[in-house]
Amino acid sequence: MNSWHHAQSAARKWGGTPEDYLPIQEFIDSSKQIIGDVRHRSLYHHTAGVYLCQRIFGDTLTVGRKRIPVRLIAERHILEDLGWLPSPTDYIAGMAISPWMSGARRKTVPLSHLLLSTPEGVAV
Repeated sequence: MNSWHHAQSAARKWGGTPEDYLPIQEFIDSSKQIIGDVRHRSLYHHTAGVYLCQRIFGDTLTVGRKRIPVRLIAERHILEDLGWLPSPTDYIAGMAISPWMSGARRKTVPLSHLLLSTPEGVAV
């Protein structure tokens, strides 16, 4: 399901127009910009993603005279896509651990490279 269809579904459930819900739906699916397959869902399609939506869009969305909890809108999106509401742990449970994840291989960048990105005339 794409963001527009989720927005239409939300409008049928709570009233208003799909445009009322589209920013929330597009945020949840914005991970498609980074990953072009279903793995994109590992970024926001989970319980922490629901709370992130609430933090970004507020506790409620006002549609007409109704106030709809943003968490319910986000949870519905995920339920429509997955059929259940996973946690981030569900996504990483089978993830292989690579050495770089523990900081075992530190990359060093010479200070001169960092100074190249500072604006002229700014003391560091």
